[in-house]
Amino acid sequence: MPVTTALDAQAAPPDEAVAPLIRGIAVLRHLTEAGGTAGPSALERSTGLARSTVDRITATLARMGYVRLDGRDAVLAPRVMELGNAYLAALRLPALLDARADALADELDESVSLAVADLDGIRFIHQATRRRAMSLSFRIGDLLPAERTAPGPLFAAEWTDADWDRWRERRAADPRDAGFTAVPPREPSTADDFERRARRAGRDGWALDDQLIEPGLVAVSVPVRDPGSGRVVCVASVVSHTSRHSADDLRETLLPRLRTAVAAMEDDLRQAPPPHAGPAPSGLATWTTASKHELGREFVESLARGLTVLTAFGESRSALTLTEVAKATGLARATARRALITYEHLGLVAPGPERTFTLTPRVLGLGFPPLSRTTLPRLAAPHLRALADLLHEPTALAVLASDTEIQYTAGAAASRVLTVDVTVGARLPARPTSLGRVLLADAPDTPDRPDALPPELAEVRARGYALVDEELESGLRSIAVPVRDRTGRAVAAVNVSTHAARRSLEECVTQVLPELRAAADLIQADLHTASRFTRVALS
Repeated sequence: MPVTTALDAQAAPPDEAVAPLIRGIAVLRHLTEAGGTAGPSALERSTGLARSTVDRITATLARMGYVRLDGRDAVLAPRVMELGNAYLAALRLPALLDARADALADELDESVSLAVADLDGIRFIHQATRRRAMSLSFRIGDLLPAERTAPGPLFAAEWTDADWDRWRERRAADPRDAGFTAVPPREPSTADDFERRARRAGRDGWALDDQLIEPGLVAVSVPVRDPGSGRVVCVASVVSHTSRHSADDLRETLLPRLRTAVAAMEDDLRQAPPPHAGPAPSGLATWTTASKHELGREFVESLARGLTVLTAFGESRSALTLTEVAKATGLARATARRALITYEHLGLVAPGPERTFTLTPRVLGLGFPPLSRTTLPRLAAPHLRALADLLHEPTALAVLASDTEIQYTAGAAASRVLTVDVTVGARLPARPTSLGRVLLADAPDTPDRPDALPPELAEVRARGYALVDEELESGLRSIAVPVRDRTGRAVAAVNVSTHAARRSLEECVTQVLPELRAAADLIQADLHTASRFTRVALS
């Protein structure tokens, strides 16, 4: 039998809902709840779907780049984050407020988060965490029950009677919070004074979490209000541990500084320019027909088309009409309408004024949390493995560790007797390596002064790759290209190494370089998607 969670408690789908889309969303949700990886048997049990249906859905998601198939397992891939990115871009709050949150975290040396309401729960939209042995495990997109958090009472202070009725029904149906996988189960004896705390939060304008989620965790929260309506648009929180601050200490010492930061956030909202109105997307779903022709029954076209509808939203496209969705996706109005009806039933979109639709925070539950704290080596690993298997040569990823050294951060070996064996974490001199030369040629202090580069580095910059022949070690040849972040800066490099007896210098350029660049492009695309609203560690 499928596992029932808080998000499953909803009415039967309307007649016009797209059943394959509902099933695909269920698979994405349960992959998310499983931490990003699940086998077909686990998905079969958790969703209640037939094995053949699970296989077709995961094959379709793999075609979209939302999952990769690792043996029998389905693994969430970075591209699935474009769904959550669409919501966060349309919301605009992370882009407008994250710098304030980050600065406050630096000032206080404590974790700071921004959260929005999701019915009777909350979801994080930004996290500025501190690196400590004991640190927060919450991720962007994680859903928490409102009553066990500091932001919850501030949102509940604006609830209607219907909102409170829904909360009471959920509490009665799920007394241990089994539907909230990001928090430990509630103890049956836990006292519940949430309604009183909500009234107090509405009166005081702040709220505390004194170890409501688990022992030792404390937080203080202040609402960020819309300058026009005065309603709470998100809540800023400072989160700590009782070994550093008691709840009373948070209130007395950190609350005033949090309030100052929130006042600055509200000023930022008041002065924010209108969203950048770039060209509206068009034809986002037109590729699905060709995939259906190629893959046949294994490709669920209605699922792919429906998921594309979510990516029609974004900055300057926070509210779209049916006509605008159809134009952005290239779908027939009837097809787009059925997808929107399905999403409204699932709580992923909500109707807005003037016949528009908007995304809800629930979109973040489709694959975003497990990937929101990824690293560049994790993003690169499957692409390095595929490249090594294709060329039968070892591949590696490295970053510049200093002005003179590189550090290997990921790699994939080749099944050869004679091969390069450099362990992750190892450091090598930068100048005699292809990885190092690519990175040195793009060092931050040189972009505007190419004439200041040594000749060999100027040549690397001009041609976009570095080819090194037996400079680090006799017989070793390697070729490398950069991996660039969203600003265009080379933050890492990827290479292929070979023995001089296996490939000539010309073959390195004509045979290896095109495949190397293709792999680097894939790593770069994943980095750009994953880092749009989250921090991606380079090592």
